[in-house]
Amino acid sequence: MKVLFLSPWFPFPPANGSELRIHALLRGLAARHDVTLISFQRRPITPEGLTAARRMLSAVHLVPWRDFDPASLRSRLGFFSSRPRSIVDTYSVEMAGLISQEIETGRYDVVVAAQLTMAAYWPCFQSVPAVLEEIELGIYMPPVPNNGSVNTILRQHLMWAKLRAYVRGLLPRFAAVTVVSGRERAILKQITSTFETVRIVPNGVDLANRPIGTVIRNPQTLIFAGAFTYDVNYEAMEWFTGRVFPLVRQELPNTRLIITGDHAGKVLPSVENVTLTGYIEDIQSAIAGAAVSIAPILQGGGTRLKILEAMALGTPVVSTTKGAEGLDAVDGRDILLADTPEAFAAAVLRLLRDLDLRQNLVNNACDLIRRQYDWNIILPEFLELVEKVAVDRAVTMPEVQPLAATPRDVHPLPGTTAGRVP
Repeated sequence: MKVLFLSPWFPFPPANGSELRIHALLRGLAARHDVTLISFQRRPITPEGLTAARRMLSAVHLVPWRDFDPASLRSRLGFFSSRPRSIVDTYSVEMAGLISQEIETGRYDVVVAAQLTMAAYWPCFQSVPAVLEEIELGIYMPPVPNNGSVNTILRQHLMWAKLRAYVRGLLPRFAAVTVVSGRERAILKQITSTFETVRIVPNGVDLANRPIGTVIRNPQTLIFAGAFTYDVNYEAMEWFTGRVFPLVRQELPNTRLIITGDHAGKVLPSVENVTLTGYIEDIQSAIAGAAVSIAPILQGGGTRLKILEAMALGTPVVSTTKGAEGLDAVDGRDILLADTPEAFAAAVLRLLRDLDLRQNLVNNACDLIRRQYDWNIILPEFLELVEKVAVDRAVTMPEVQPLAATPRDVHPLPGTTAGRVP
């Protein structure tokens, strides 16, 4: 079977939650099928990454990514579009042309479009059955209670109404949709109850080659794995370093906090014993070497791969309720949950001081991962869904005029041909 996978991230190597998920799905698909990847390129590509992609996939095509700019002319014109402004502003004619060319010449059985970013290109592949992989809406829902200004609340509700309408029109273009949790499925059902093929494909981890037992654990080190390019992560660290970490250090002054990932030049409250490492290649060893992994997430949706990764690496987790949302983890058994600065600091201190509690949480969390969040358990259901969509060619695709795409729309990257990695 020939699969065309459209990705907003090039996951070789995987460096964030989205890339970890996409990498796992590609690995599962490529083990059984002929897979071509068309992906946006958001950062410099390493020779090792290219080699790994070539080994796994039949072909790789790359298009440069341009970040959403709310102040751009296209973004401002997006106020008058039925599509979200971020989709309008980041839409790539080059990407559309490349997808259209590949569909015309590739004779694909199925398309997998990852996230709303790639689903926006549906007119380019409307002749082929398609799966919308991981639609995440919880992050865009207006918070309840909402403490923003009147203007902020009004803007959030208008944006949410526009997104709901857009998704309602988008879903019929796909034969199936995946979400990462029951909560995300419930949100989707609230938007449209008529679309039936919604499958939960949770985030997972690869339990093979975990550096458990091979890394010396620092008994007074906390870790947060998350780039500040994602505003939710930056907000979490602003809250933790400003309101929680000082309480921890009042009791245990030598406690250190390591924050991995691109910090995007953003500034945190001035607190001692905080290290921003930037991107590190061996993130697993860093997590395995910490005493506690923290997830003080205050908003957003989906499920937190950073929590699953820490659990699989034998590092106990303290999270907010929001941070652990969508996971079947039980407070006090698999994880510690806390939502106020005082409670969060107390939970961290308990784990730093109580070795028995720490080990119990680690054991239970590892059991949970093996039962529910191992990719070896998750992937077969995803593959079955994709294969069913490909085989069931009776699915009616809407007759919508495709986007015009000619060869001149496709501008190859340096050293490539028409965007294809040689």
